Amino acid sequence: MLLVTGGAGFIGSNVVAALNDAGRADVAVCDVLGHDGKWRNLAKRQLADIVPPAELLPWLNGRKLDAIIHLGAISETTATDGDLVIETNFRLSMRLLDWCTANAVPFIYASSAATYGDGETGFGDDASLPALKKLRPMNLYGWSKHLFDLAVAERAAKAEELPPQWAGLKFFNVFGPNEYHKGTMMSVLARRFDDIRAGRVVQLFKSHRDGIADGDQRRDFIYVDDVVRVIQWLLATPSVSGLFNVGTGKARSFKDLIVSAYAALGSKPNIDYVDMPEQIRGSYQYFTEAEVDRLHRAGYNGGFTALEDAVAAYVKGYLDQPDRFR
Repeated sequence: MLLVTGGAGFIGSNVVAALNDAGRADVAVCDVLGHDGKWRNLAKRQLADIVPPAELLPWLNGRKLDAIIHLGAISETTATDGDLVIETNFRLSMRLLDWCTANAVPFIYASSAATYGDGETGFGDDASLPALKKLRPMNLYGWSKHLFDLAVAERAAKAEELPPQWAGLKFFNVFGPNEYHKGTMMSVLARRFDDIRAGRVVQLFKSHRDGIADGDQRRDFIYVDDVVRVIQWLLATPSVSGLFNVGTGKARSFKDLIVSAYAALGSKPNIDYVDMPEQIRGSYQYFTEAEVDRLHRAGYNGGFTALEDAVAAYVKGYLDQPDRFR
């Protein structure tokens, strides 16, 4: 059996779908379904169990698993409850790490590009402990993820016992089907798609930095299918452990993202630029781009989908369909 924590969430439900597509029905999900319709992310799936997070550790007692894919977290970058975030994102992760170590179970977990903070020192994929200690996350979510990366890196540096395979994945700007429950944390494409399809104007931020055009703020946008392929590769390659960036390695603009959606629909772009709120101008990131050399050196050669192709797949396969769920 495989366990996917956060398996009803965005990336998690896509991982579960890929496992089902590969013929695995022995997949258990740990998640809170709640009242916001998140269950729809799993409505087409076959599962061995759905475990509430509060029952996870007793559920694990005496159980044999092929691997734990730990994607469950409080992922809102605006989260403010420090105690809850640390308990959920750090302390539970430590318990799962210890369980996988004690039971010799591979452990693949979600870190985040939010650990890099404002990106002033770049997005290098140096996973050494000294390099990690230089990072300064800007929000509680990023800090909670960074704390866990440090804990794992410390054990690795001291050659302390770890699971037979461990891999932390620093996801950059992931977009794709099943992100609809995330509210303001959805991708800009998902949030604005109904406006794009209806022909209404789509608003993007003006630039408040010299040398950068309006709408040319850039992110490393990566399609969720590419993220899932990396996870599948790790499951099939148990000799690989480490902390890896997961992005395309090519930053693209928000304007590129939205224009690609119009192109997928065969319509003319209708974009307006509005002032960025004063309160976020000082901390707004104008550029993120993953260095993915370590992932490639580890042997991953699955490639990444070009932005235009990824947007077209998302729009035509999901967003512009009566049923948007994978």
